[in-house]
Amino acid sequence: MLSIPQAIIVEGKYDKIRLSSFVRAVIIPTQGFRIFKDPEMLALIRHYARTTGILILTDSDRAGFAIRNYLRGAVSEGDIRHVYIPDVFGKEKRKDKPSAEGKLGVEGMETQVLREAFARAGVLAGEAPEGEPITRTDLYLAGLSGRQDSAAARRALQKQLGLPGMLSAGALLEVLNSMMTREEFCRMTSGKAE
Repeated sequence: MLSIPQAIIVEGKYDKIRLSSFVRAVIIPTQGFRIFKDPEMLALIRHYARTTGILILTDSDRAGFAIRNYLRGAVSEGDIRHVYIPDVFGKEKRKDKPSAEGKLGVEGMETQVLREAFARAGVLAGEAPEGEPITRTDLYLAGLSGRQDSAAARRALQKQLGLPGMLSAGALLEVLNSMMTREEFCRMTSGKAE
């Protein structure tokens, strides 16, 4: 059983049930898009962001990213970290058919995949790696932003790292800085960013 001090924000009750099977933490379901019109729930999330910190763990589909982006703007104070699951195609056991985008959500992920997602976000290892942070310039020099084929290069890197394909360059930068140092990033991208 993992013990995580931060509150974990998920989309729904089945995500909460899934995480509760191997994580000891406060787990708050947003009830999907209901969070957009629930000031009490948003106040609770803000409280946890300021006190224990929060981990936002949504599905890798458009709805999950809409909720994640809403929370990114609505919760501006405190320790806010993003945990991303990879794009895995399939269908949750309790559903008759796959989601509109055909991706598994948090509830359908294997325990090991979820543990790896927490580890990539720096949750299981303590703090983010020390050293110089990876910058937008580093992404550009590595061909991951600002170029005609940058989106394809980002998707390839995201797949290699087990991250969802929908990450923007800014979101990827945030995740990379929680996963590795600038030096490690430069080695991984063949030194293009040095």
